[in-house]
Amino acid sequence: MEVENSLIKRSIVKVIKDNIWTSIILVIAVCGVVVTSLIPPQILKYIVDHNLVPKDSDKLFSFAFAYIGVLVFIGIFDFVKEAFLTVLGQKITKEIRIEMMEKLEMINANFFSSNSSGVVVSRFINDVDAINSLFTSGIIGMMVDCFKLIGIVISIWMFSSKLGITILLLLPAIYGITRLFQKRMLKAQIENRILIGRVNNHISESLKNIQMIKSYSKEGYMEDNYKKYLLDNYKTVETVNFYDSVYSPLIQLTRAFVIAFIVVLSSKHLNFLGISLGMVAASIELISNLFAPIENLGMELQNIQQAVSGIKRVNDFYGEPEDDLKKDELKLEDIIPNREDVRISFNDITFQYEEGSDVLQNINLNLKPNEKVTFVGRTGVGKTTLFKLIMGLLKPTKGSITINGVDVYDIKNSEKRKIFGYVDQSFHIIKGTVAEQISIQDESITREQIEKALDFVGLAEYVSALENGMDTKVTSDTFFSQGQKQLLSIARAIVTNPPVLLLDEITANLDSITEEKIVSVLQKASEAHTILSISHRLSSIIACDTVVILEHSRVKNVGSPEELLENDAWYRSHITLEKLTWS
Repeated sequence: MEVENSLIKRSIVKVIKDNIWTSIILVIAVCGVVVTSLIPPQILKYIVDHNLVPKDSDKLFSFAFAYIGVLVFIGIFDFVKEAFLTVLGQKITKEIRIEMMEKLEMINANFFSSNSSGVVVSRFINDVDAINSLFTSGIIGMMVDCFKLIGIVISIWMFSSKLGITILLLLPAIYGITRLFQKRMLKAQIENRILIGRVNNHISESLKNIQMIKSYSKEGYMEDNYKKYLLDNYKTVETVNFYDSVYSPLIQLTRAFVIAFIVVLSSKHLNFLGISLGMVAASIELISNLFAPIENLGMELQNIQQAVSGIKRVNDFYGEPEDDLKKDELKLEDIIPNREDVRISFNDITFQYEEGSDVLQNINLNLKPNEKVTFVGRTGVGKTTLFKLIMGLLKPTKGSITINGVDVYDIKNSEKRKIFGYVDQSFHIIKGTVAEQISIQDESITREQIEKALDFVGLAEYVSALENGMDTKVTSDTFFSQGQKQLLSIARAIVTNPPVLLLDEITANLDSITEEKIVSVLQKASEAHTILSISHRLSSIIACDTVVILEHSRVKNVGSPEELLENDAWYRSHITLEKLTWS
């Protein structure tokens, strides 16, 4: 299990260094468990040979108490071992999740296009929990049990070399059985990890789209899919449980056979092993103790297989490409010294989510300062992807997008929010106050900026009437109406007074009255901003200078609304159809 230079190894080393005394106590407890577990059979041998057989009861009670005392010490060492293992395991788990979250913040946005939220959540929760079991009930437990096995074999060999040889011959058979089960269990565990992610994703998507599911009566469809995913997952769990349930009975039957074999060979008639009655009793206890760790190894093996699959998936996650961290140190004032002079250029842009499948091809555009541009086209043509490229969230497969000659992908994220204001179709509520819905808890944004943003979108009066004004806690998604949420979304976008606004279908889910109010707010905002918008309804949204028609991932036509009405049949037909629909 190679974790060299991996996230897992770094986390383990860091936790051990930060908790050196806890680690030392854990090592002492592990040694104590191993050593003390070998003492009771020796005491039992002495009791039988020197007290029960000669019927000398003078020291019987002393040895009985010694026997019980050693068992108490075994329990104490075992308790300390488990307690400190749990503490270290939880700290390692916390450290891994912190490292993963730091990775998540740097990971390339393409990752989220090919990995659903449920899959990512599964890596953070299920896979990391499986890794935690590697320490709490996996490797350490296996080490303890292996040391116990070595000590038991040595003790038995000291009683009888013949019996020791018998046990040594038995161990390879047990190893062979264990190895056979290991291979099959690992395959099933890895498949189970993948299917758990699929189940989690289905639950997440169902909750996210529950209103749409109910509106279109798709409960049965979603339930059938959920049952299918559960059934697939159940089959892998059933496979793992089958191997686990078969493994333990095999070990128990072998133990019963070996004990019976020793009793027969040690009987008065055969006396093949040449050992005393006390040695027979001690050997039976040692052999019972021998098979106990072997049984434990089966469970520990299962935990380790789960952890191995978890480690593989976490390390795969940690190996995902990151955004280029060598961002230019340019500030807003360096990139845009004059707000009246914002020039955006699309330089032969091509983009692919998957190799061989172009979402956008050879996009070349030069936007003038304070130009109002609307991108139109059929669903799936790449309009929203183009916005993500403009904001530098995605890196073009070929070409570049520049603002005043600076590649937007090379601009630091902290400066991007000062340059771009993005308004989506939906407003995502965060935990916090009304003010924090606007600032997104950015400490560099002042209350004065928030007040101006709320006043600009016409929500200042409504917010001031709330119980604690801007400091009122937003407790649910229904705290604001749909129209108010869209106004909050605009306030969130303009609070830093960015020179460029990006509007992605922001009136798609609004009624005509609310849409009119939103459009009037945006008309006011358009006076001092370069505005890029996406629209399906060509007759809506703010008045624009230029319309860019996208078709088959390319720019089909560019021009003013008036020019396109004259020379573009597709644009003219859609404008006419919308007027007929809304009249």
